[in-house]
Amino acid sequence: MDVQFGYFLAPDADDPRALLSTAKLLDELGFDLIGIQDHPYQRRFLDTWTLISYLAAHTQRIRFFPDVASLPLRPPAILAKSAASLDVLTGGRVELGLGAGAFWDAIEGMGAERRSPGKALQALRESIDILRLMWSDERSVSYDGDIYRLRGIHPGPAPAHDIGIWLGVTGPRALRLLGSHADGWVPSMSFVPPDKLPEMHGRIDDAAVSAGRDPSTIRRIYNVWGEFDHDEWIDLLAGLAADQRMDTFIFGGPGDEATLRGFAEDIVPRVREVV
Repeated sequence: MDVQFGYFLAPDADDPRALLSTAKLLDELGFDLIGIQDHPYQRRFLDTWTLISYLAAHTQRIRFFPDVASLPLRPPAILAKSAASLDVLTGGRVELGLGAGAFWDAIEGMGAERRSPGKALQALRESIDILRLMWSDERSVSYDGDIYRLRGIHPGPAPAHDIGIWLGVTGPRALRLLGSHADGWVPSMSFVPPDKLPEMHGRIDDAAVSAGRDPSTIRRIYNVWGEFDHDEWIDLLAGLAADQRMDTFIFGGPGDEATLRGFAEDIVPRVREVV
């Protein structure tokens, strides 16, 4: 796949004007994506979907995705409706990062169910089915899962493009689910260092092949944080793309104009050239 670049924008409620300014700058500089973490229980953060909607309305071409949406706090049928609606309104600029849940004390504190690892994975599996049903052209859809149920729901509106379902998962069973059912993988370098990538790619690939899918169609998105100099960034990202099969990089670093402009105008084209 073509190598793409994005920015990990923290939804800090203290300075919303700075968030808008950064999003506009990223759009102007030609970044492909903005990823925004989803932790509704965090008092310092704005709601992710509300923020994405606001920023999308003030930008022209850059795409957005929750990095990643907290499934226990966002029922999949509603999440499907929200994503499709915003995709229509933005002309196809929404992708969907999805996670099974983390920080369970906080999730339970907001009134959602605390799930075991097995139940959380089952919910993730069912949510993918429901998302696809809700984005289908069927007149009416029903679903009878262990966690979620639909009863004669009329899907719509259809998204403006085929929204990617990208899973932020690391466990063996979750990686197999990704390979057989999802469109992309969203690990973070702080949790999945580069030396762990080949083994995890293998689990995804094996599951994809077993399901009759081409593993190369699954996008590999990497959240990358760190302080590196110019040449280190180029070597790191080019190596991750060429040797470790990561094709999309979400840069989580300083958001000042000089850093972002230098990244977009110097590092990005050099990485693409090397790859």
